[in-house]
Amino acid sequence: MKIALLSEKYTPDIGGLAISTERFARLLSSAGYEARVFAPTLNLLPSEKRTLTHRGVSVTRFGAHKRVDDTLVDWFELVVDEHKREPFSVLHAYFLAQAGFVATYAGKYLNIPSIVSIRGNDIDRAAFDPSKFSQVMYTLQNADAITTNANELARKAKAFVEDREVIVIPNGVDSEHFKPLEKNEELIKVLGLNHAPGGLSSLPIAGFVGELREKKGLKTLLNAYAQTHKHLQASLLIVGVVRAGEDKKTLDEFVQANPNAKIVVTGYVSPHDLPAYYSLIDVLLYPSQHDGMPNAVLEAMACGKPVIATPVGGILDVIKDGENGILIPVNDGDALANAIHEVLSDAELRNRLGKNARQTIINGFSLQRELDGNLDVYRKLGLNP
Repeated sequence: MKIALLSEKYTPDIGGLAISTERFARLLSSAGYEARVFAPTLNLLPSEKRTLTHRGVSVTRFGAHKRVDDTLVDWFELVVDEHKREPFSVLHAYFLAQAGFVATYAGKYLNIPSIVSIRGNDIDRAAFDPSKFSQVMYTLQNADAITTNANELARKAKAFVEDREVIVIPNGVDSEHFKPLEKNEELIKVLGLNHAPGGLSSLPIAGFVGELREKKGLKTLLNAYAQTHKHLQASLLIVGVVRAGEDKKTLDEFVQANPNAKIVVTGYVSPHDLPAYYSLIDVLLYPSQHDGMPNAVLEAMACGKPVIATPVGGILDVIKDGENGILIPVNDGDALANAIHEVLSDAELRNRLGKNARQTIINGFSLQRELDGNLDVYRKLGLNP
């Protein structure tokens, strides 16, 4: 079986979509299936294409145009041409609006099955974009199968197409790679966080992992951290980047207004190196405004870290308030600050939440479950994986 996997992002692009697409492509490859990834990029000239093998997966990147419709035309024609040379068994898109539209249209044109996986931002925002609405509706109505990673997103999709089955397949995480570790003292020095007597180990650490921006609750996080820092002298470790533009300006202005705050932004960190960074964090903060099923939440939980998050998207499927994490209202800096203070001040609570969090991942969010769920969808379409 040969799978064409279409996604708007792929490693080394930043963000959960890139991480999830690579994870799924590698799962397919490791199980003996041939996965071909097709993804646009701004790092190539328009219409230029380049195919490389990355960790056992064949990845074709092609240059995006300034006009989105020109990019979609190239995407469609690339998939069609590749199918004529070496036929695909199925077209599988990660993301609803653009990748999903191309996969669904190409599937109808080539008379092969198409699957579209809703990931979060595509149903939360793209469906409200007039320029994308017709593509969203065409995709939801005509794809041969629709999947998503969260029950809340399935409900939103069915509000558009009530009679369609939407299959929920949670994100998986490698709990052997993401696991509890002792704090990496060498990394503490590298990051310049050993500023107090005894080094970072003597100070509480609140962390965020990923691309920090407005959608992820940037202002709520900074508001809560400012309150926390007054009482606990905690550090804020942002493992990843802050989105350029208004979000970066917001952080810079916060730092200028709070010169005593200790905030470190690491820049991009590869998934391979992330466990060492999770080892430094006493509590992960994820006050997202809307989301799919965030990889960072699953990874932190697999590492035995307590998570404070908002009840949005797939977070509702994984965190049970007070049992394996803490849920706080969206855009509520005071509630987040109170929860941070509670968790950082109570070692027994941290340990209990962290232990239960890891067990949750082991029990219900494995890589094998993610792979098996997708293979079941292929079987329902008459394929023989």
